[in-house]
Amino acid sequence: MALQSLEDLFLHDLKDIYNAETQMTKALPRMARKASAPELRRAFEQHLKQTEAQIKRLERVFATLDEKAKGKTCKGMQGLVEEAREMMGEDIDDDVLNAALIAAAQKAEHYEMAAYGTARTYAEMLGNSEAARLLQQTLDEEEATDKKLTQLAEQLVNVEAVEA
Repeated sequence: MALQSLEDLFLHDLKDIYNAETQMTKALPRMARKASAPELRRAFEQHLKQTEAQIKRLERVFATLDEKAKGKTCKGMQGLVEEAREMMGEDIDDDVLNAALIAAAQKAEHYEMAAYGTARTYAEMLGNSEAARLLQQTLDEEEATDKKLTQLAEQLVNVEAVEA
């Protein structure tokens, strides 16, 4: 795909984000299974549902462009998911693994927040207020999830990891 305009770049980034979210729908169930803290497991399960809704929202963004929703391999998320997968395969204390899982999830959240913020800005600049609104809604959710994970880490998971 030739990137000759901001519209081209916007579509390119949307495809990247779409694939990133799809990768997360595969990673989150594995992370939930590996989490030994029930609160963390629930957080991952809730985030999976949220991610599925975000994919549907992205499909609506593609529709504002009269484009079919499809992804292109997001190598950034691919690396983050692979890093998490490797950590889950280590010989690691359960409490320490919980802390590592939160760190992996937050790395992905921050990647997504950067991607959604950029895409939202492109949509605004291109005058696509509906896409900008939808992308901002997802950005707000990603930020809330990041805060929730931080609270879970500070109040429970990291405390238990210190004691491990």
